Amino acid sequence: MIRYICQRVLFAIPLLFAMTLLTFILMRLTPGNYFDSLKLNPQISGETIARYEALYQLDKPVLWQYFCWVRNLGSGELGYSFYYNIPVGKILSQRLGNTFLLAFAGLVFTWLAAIPLGIWAGLRRNRWGDRCVSVLSFFLLSTPAFFLALLLLFFASHTGGLPLGGMVSADFEQFSPELKLFDILRHLLIPTIVISLGAIAALQRIMRGNFLEVLGQQYIAAARARGLPENVVIYRHALRNAINPLITLFGYELSGLLSGAALIEIICNWPGLGSLMLTAVRAKDIYLVMASMLMGGILLLAGNLLADILLVWSDPRIKEAPDRSRGLTSR
Repeated sequence: MIRYICQRVLFAIPLLFAMTLLTFILMRLTPGNYFDSLKLNPQISGETIARYEALYQLDKPVLWQYFCWVRNLGSGELGYSFYYNIPVGKILSQRLGNTFLLAFAGLVFTWLAAIPLGIWAGLRRNRWGDRCVSVLSFFLLSTPAFFLALLLLFFASHTGGLPLGGMVSADFEQFSPELKLFDILRHLLIPTIVISLGAIAALQRIMRGNFLEVLGQQYIAAARARGLPENVVIYRHALRNAINPLITLFGYELSGLLSGAALIEIICNWPGLGSLMLTAVRAKDIYLVMASMLMGGILLLAGNLLADILLVWSDPRIKEAPDRSRGLTSR
């Protein structure tokens, strides 16, 4: 397992470099840059702009600029944000935790709802409950997340039960620790529901299909023939094998929630990486864009690696398969 993890990490390094190189080239080849807006300011001289471009190697060829960024990245320097006029690392440290909080809440809510719902629908195959869940899933899969966000915000504006945006209330600093936690949870509710509904609809359908397939296997019939209780057959034998394919989707689900959270952050005014990325792209703040894309790529690869580790932990046969193959080869 340790050797496998090391191989995956070594394989991920060139992927990250390829992703960042493509992002850097696209950002530099698009018309304009951040200093074009400074040229419109009569209080900033052309010599000052030229000095900034020379300082950050932006007057050099594109590949040389990328090489300088990678060299600084090796020393832990993510670059400087021209728009916010502070280092990129400080901006990301302020926004990254908020995005993680939203994505983690969406991930927990998605899996806690999708797995039981898929099992419940599978046990009631072709009944009214299963059909109602299927219709609702098709509706949620076909409805854009931003439209659901607008509907929930419209409903909250008329009821007044939930906040309409942001992460905390205006008088947040005056609250007690318990009220601060409750206030964050209230602001977290709408964006969490929005980014989770589509994922719940997709995962519960996959869980239902896997569960029905496992229930038709011979070892399930043998377990029932031995007189095992139905709960033991379902939750100890069937569920463990039916959930394995979903574990492989965990990494993609994590990255999908993070990417989906970007648009929801903008609509719900959540202070995360989504609104930060939009501002950076519009302002052509190249180093802030590069750092945000790098974080997204690392999260995607880390999620896939975590999914593989969880799959081996869930099904030890996967870990034993390479050992048996090496034994056959040695013979």
